Amino acid sequence: MKKLQWGMIGGGEGSQIGPAHRLGSGLDGLFEFSAGALDHRPEEGIDYGKRLGLGNRAYGSWQEMLAAEKNRDDRIDLVTVATPNSTHFEITKEFLEGGFNVLCEKPMTMTVEEGEEIVKISQKSGKICAVNYGYTGYSLVRHMKAMIKRGDIGKIRLVNAEFSHGHHADAEDADNPRVRWRYDPAQAGVSAQFADCGIHAMHMASFVTGQEVTKLSADTVSCLEQRVLEDDAMVNFRMDGGAVGRLWTSSIAIGRQHGLGIQVFGETGGLKWSQEQPNQLFYMPLNKRLQIIERGEANLSPEADRTSRVTIGHAEGMPLAFANIYTDLAEAINAKIEGRTIDPAANLYPKAVDGLRSMAAVVAVAKSGKKNGEWLDARPPMFQ
Repeated sequence: MKKLQWGMIGGGEGSQIGPAHRLGSGLDGLFEFSAGALDHRPEEGIDYGKRLGLGNRAYGSWQEMLAAEKNRDDRIDLVTVATPNSTHFEITKEFLEGGFNVLCEKPMTMTVEEGEEIVKISQKSGKICAVNYGYTGYSLVRHMKAMIKRGDIGKIRLVNAEFSHGHHADAEDADNPRVRWRYDPAQAGVSAQFADCGIHAMHMASFVTGQEVTKLSADTVSCLEQRVLEDDAMVNFRMDGGAVGRLWTSSIAIGRQHGLGIQVFGETGGLKWSQEQPNQLFYMPLNKRLQIIERGEANLSPEADRTSRVTIGHAEGMPLAFANIYTDLAEAINAKIEGRTIDPAANLYPKAVDGLRSMAAVVAVAKSGKKNGEWLDARPPMFQ
């Protein structure tokens, strides 16, 4: 497999997400960190890029990076967009049209219309556009998906998903720039907490069940009154395979740390997984005893085996889950280069259509919350 060149936009010094991407992309030796425009402040971005070893491929802006990389024989094979929400569409669009594969942080766009345009550009260009729902890279999340697909818990009846934390609960922290932008409509769009965290939980529900959300009803609230956008939401939803969904997301739940978890209940069993305890998947077959499936144990699914690196009993964390997304993308890019079919166990990375569906759900949640929980179509127009 060819070693690919990777670039990054955003994720500069002090960034929350930048280190996870740099660790994840380089973990398996499939990508080489070759180029970057890491900060909206040109001098700081160039300086930090050079300290990371990028040399003259440390750029002052994404526009400069695009122009320069397009003309290189050793141009990057994949670029990650890890900038504020409001810039995702423009950067992703320009790089796709420039002939680059893109991994965009979520949410992929600010509007459904932008999301549909990205899907169409990706399809027309033949370039990969992935969206970083990185928690789907966990080995046991993929095993959960495999168990559901092969019918281990029967037809799915109910999905319960959460992503709630308390890290934005302090009113005195309102002017912290790392917090403030998330509740600013100009930078975050129509939603704050659901767009930031809730869509991870909703995408996880679709990912493991293989069902898509069709309609939803939302109760949204800004518990800190000075916030324009919501910091807590409760969402009921229905899926196209008949499953009922419940989702709670919050940023003011003091005592919660990360708070991403999912439970799936079928006719013959139930499954439970939590991001804070990612090495265990709890499986309760109907009328039998609880089983705890351990990451790294023998005879799991190909999807789980492929994404597990460390022996059983040792922790694998979020950067390794991100690494699994990058491993999938390396396989997808090399399959295109070599003109072959991608390994099915690797064809699990979140795609532009997932980003589009999530954006449609974000808009529906925001509208439903303003309409006292009215049930609304959660599908983008192109899938209605």
